[in-house]
Amino acid sequence: MTITDEHTERFTHLRPLLFTIAYEILGSATESDDVLQDSYLRWARVDLETVRDTKSYLAQLVTRQALNARRAGARRREDYIGPWLPEPLLLTENDALADVVLAESVSMGMLVLLETLTPDERAVFVLHEVFGFDHDDIAAAVSKSVAAVRQMAYRARKHVQARRSRFGPIDTARTAELTDRFMTAATTGDMDGLLAMLTPDATWTTDSGGKASAAALRAAGAHKVAEILHGVFRTAQKISDVRIEIVTYNHAPAIAIYRGDRLEAVSLIEIVDGKITNFYGIRNPDKLAALAVPRTITRGATSAR
Repeated sequence: MTITDEHTERFTHLRPLLFTIAYEILGSATESDDVLQDSYLRWARVDLETVRDTKSYLAQLVTRQALNARRAGARRREDYIGPWLPEPLLLTENDALADVVLAESVSMGMLVLLETLTPDERAVFVLHEVFGFDHDDIAAAVSKSVAAVRQMAYRARKHVQARRSRFGPIDTARTAELTDRFMTAATTGDMDGLLAMLTPDATWTTDSGGKASAAALRAAGAHKVAEILHGVFRTAQKISDVRIEIVTYNHAPAIAIYRGDRLEAVSLIEIVDGKITNFYGIRNPDKLAALAVPRTITRGATSAR
């Protein structure tokens, strides 16, 4: 069947929103791209005369496909070697950093927390709390009753609230000042300086997928994390073609390690109340490859068709 211009126009108009929904359900940009491609092909076969609200219809379609992808990939997650972390995003400059809800929803800390929900609970939480869909639309998307969706929404919200650190507007000036001090302490081997910036229970997690070496897969406690950082920077300084830079992914500062022009590792830095709480490192080359593509995300309202 030929894909009409009208199908294409409607889908393209909503694509950033649909990608954001899929990404927040899956935690993977690569899988989200696949979901959108499959959803687009399904959408192309829909009689537009039967579609009352394009945004709601496509959000439901993408949610169902994202949940199918999550279930299909459950065994791969179980067999994954070492810690699994969501894929970070290189965001375009068009993303609204002032949107606190959007910024928190794609933060690495929140995406890791959402992994502790069931797939259905996660979809319900994301659609209701982040994107503001009503329970009727969500029920259609997850193939549950409205009553069941209300219960899942309540459970998921309580679960997240009990485990999520306070999150407010991102203070870019304060974050920049902290990362500057961090880089100075790390590059000069100032252990006291590093410890002063870490919370006592700071953690380090590295996702290598068994495809790359890592300084450490997991570590907890400021002293252990500071020692890892000290070792990483000391080793990098001994290799002529290795450089370390501060970059931004998922609205957060991150340590990027390059060897020549190749990105070798990324570690996102989570900051709460002016202190570093967690490092989320990506060493899996498959996930690093996905970082080359800038993404546009949104939760903004779009006109119904």
